[in-house]
Amino acid sequence: MSSLSIVLPAYNEAANVESAVEQVVAVAQQLELDYEIILVNDGSADRTGEIGRELEARIPRFRLVEHYPNRGYGGALKAGFAAATKDLIAFAPADNQFDFGEVSLLLDRLRQEEADIVSGYRADRQDPVVRKLNAFGWNTLVRLLFGYLCRDIDCGFKLFRREVLDHVHIISDGAMIDTEFLAGAKARGFRIVEVPVTHLPRVAGEATGANLGVILRAFRDLVRFRQRLSRELREERAS
Repeated sequence: MSSLSIVLPAYNEAANVESAVEQVVAVAQQLELDYEIILVNDGSADRTGEIGRELEARIPRFRLVEHYPNRGYGGALKAGFAAATKDLIAFAPADNQFDFGEVSLLLDRLRQEEADIVSGYRADRQDPVVRKLNAFGWNTLVRLLFGYLCRDIDCGFKLFRREVLDHVHIISDGAMIDTEFLAGAKARGFRIVEVPVTHLPRVAGEATGANLGVILRAFRDLVRFRQRLSRELREERAS
């Protein structure tokens, strides 16, 4: 039987984090898996950390990881991955925009297709037009540089085998992390499959992914990563 680590990155999600964790707990208890839940408080300025500590005191198999100052989405995921101890790792943001019950769809695809990574894609994305346009431009650029990885690269709901992290070197602390992870995995022969997932409107808190500074850093990191990946693959072939 496989085991599952569930990583929930959170930045200033005091209005969402308790209900998000409780939903994940309810789903995890129904899975026939050994599991752990890891909430990563990414230097939040609100009560996210305080709420996480309260949850840790009363919920079994739940751990809180905190770091200050804020490192960014990629930094939060890396901290969660480093803390994870199970065979499989699933992650989703603690903003209540995904139905975590659909993790069963990802698990089924992983088993049925003997895949290494299952990437969700938002079948009906509930985001403002500006965020959708940013995503279209980003996905187009990534495909030009790395080929087809998946249709919704930055969908925050994914599942993968822990062993992938032994071969893919993640550097980014920002929004580039999904591209870095998927492109690095594909280049090393890991199999990626996709599954549609429900995307829900954000009803509390504030998204940060469309921030201009975040976008500019991601484009800069994308160019650097392409150069680094080429160098890593040459070194791996030579060794």
